[in-house]
Amino acid sequence: MSDQHNPPSTRTVPPNVHVSSHPLLQAKLSQLRSSSATTRETRNLVHEIATILGVEAFASGWKATGTGKTDCTPLGLEYETQGIDPANIALVPILRSGLGMIEAINDLLPSAVPIYHLGLFRERFSLQPVEYYNNLPFQRSEQSSDINNAAASVAVLLDPIIATGGTAEAAIQLLREWGVQRVVMLSILGSEDGVKRAAACWPEGVEVWIGAVDERCNDKGMIVPGLGDIGDRLFVAIGK
Repeated sequence: MSDQHNPPSTRTVPPNVHVSSHPLLQAKLSQLRSSSATTRETRNLVHEIATILGVEAFASGWKATGTGKTDCTPLGLEYETQGIDPANIALVPILRSGLGMIEAINDLLPSAVPIYHLGLFRERFSLQPVEYYNNLPFQRSEQSSDINNAAASVAVLLDPIIATGGTAEAAIQLLREWGVQRVVMLSILGSEDGVKRAAACWPEGVEVWIGAVDERCNDKGMIVPGLGDIGDRLFVAIGK
């Protein structure tokens, strides 16, 4: 089917994938695709798109809940404070480019949460993910020294791009082995096959929230039309 009848933002995706239809996000994504966007503009657009994605993701399956604490308004009136459920959250950016989304999501949350990092890169020829950094804290269970209890029940996984899906799949499996009950992945753009691969690796435990889905990757594993190497664009590393 041609793109005229099946635009990138509405391609067929699994039920645990949520593609944004927010008009502001789509307008900003169009600006981000442009080769003329400066580094500063790129960083701002990634931040703004991540904010919209975060608002959409947190509006689904999350709820406000009382903290059991009270505070006073400027008029001296007491009120019960609210938090969010689940409260046991960790943010996990995939290095490098996931760092560009951290501030936006952290600012949305009502209180500070742990931030852990996963370093994964795609081997140049095989395009398979290689892990080079992982600071997920290992916690031993009281019942068994061999079982890891995650320090969070929900991991918010951040990576602007899901290209082949190999990196996303590897990160999700690492978080699952760590012991989280749920992974919420936020991405700006993905290829159709890559998004399906990420969503299928743990269907009951993963939600993918994404700005748009493009048709495919080229033979170098780059999404087309895509938006280039977002890590290089964020960190002025073009030509490395």
